[in-house]
Formats: sequence, C-alpha cells, structure tokens
Amino acid sequence: MKNVLGTNVITQIGIIVHDIEKTSQAYADFFGIEKPESFWTDAVEKAETEYRGKSTPARAKLAFFDMGALQLELIQPDEHQSTWREFLEEHGEGVQHIAFVVEGLKEKVQIMESSGMSLIQKGEYTGGRYAYMDTLQDLKVIFELLENDK
Repeated sequence: MKNVLGTNVITQIGIIVHDIEKTSQAYADFFGIEKPESFWTDAVEKAETEYRGKSTPARAKLAFFDMGALQLELIQPDEHQSTWREFLEEHGEGVQHIAFVVEGLKEKVQIMESSGMSLIQKGEYTGGRYAYMDTLQDLKVIFELLENDK
C-alpha cells in the first residue's frame, strides 16, 4: 500500500460558517487570542475557480487561526455554487475539510480520480493552488490538497 498523497500530516481543518466575524470572535475569545482579519478569496479571473468541472464566480470570506502545528480555517461562502455553499446547504455549519500540503498536485488529483475520488473544486491563491477531492464516502470528510509555489 502506497501513501497516495506522499504525506499524512494534516495542515489545516476547514470549518464552514454563516457568520465569519461572529465565529472568529468566539474562537478569539475562547482561546484568549487576537481575532484575525477576514478577507475574501480572489475573484474568478485571478482564482480560476472551477466547481464540478465548470468555471464559477464563487468566493468565500476566510479567516485563519494558527493553532500550533494545525491551521484552523473559517469559511463563509458567498451565494454562488461552490463546495463551501453546497456543504452549508446540505450539512449546515461545521467541519468541511482537512487539508494536506502536497507536491505534484495534478498528479495526486489524477491518482485519486482513478481510485473513484472525484475533483469537486479547484483554484489558485497567491502562492499556490488547491483541490478539494470527494473523499466523503470512504473517509467521511473532504480532503483538500494544497500545493505551494517553491
């Protein structure tokens, strides 16, 4: 059995929320830390966002908490169809994904797709790219693959 991702280190937990400012403040208050600035993901022209194989204008407001070895990502989706919006509509607020930093993102996506785990959404961010893979059936959570530029 080969490690498909080349890593087993979870780098991030992503939580979908309705109100990022309220939830960020709740985390900040609970842990006695400063509330991070939230910001919107890039527009489709820059992010090249694709959801279920089609370009989408979907964006999300994000806030990041560095929690030791793990990063906690709060995600407030906009109204457009995306993996974030889909999760919120189907499951409500809660943990949507766990993320892993990988090398060779395209290859990892192809390997996973050949194993029946389809690509849900992908896009670019400043410094890298991401892919959300449909690992829900077997692994009970969505895996996000992150590839950072060297």
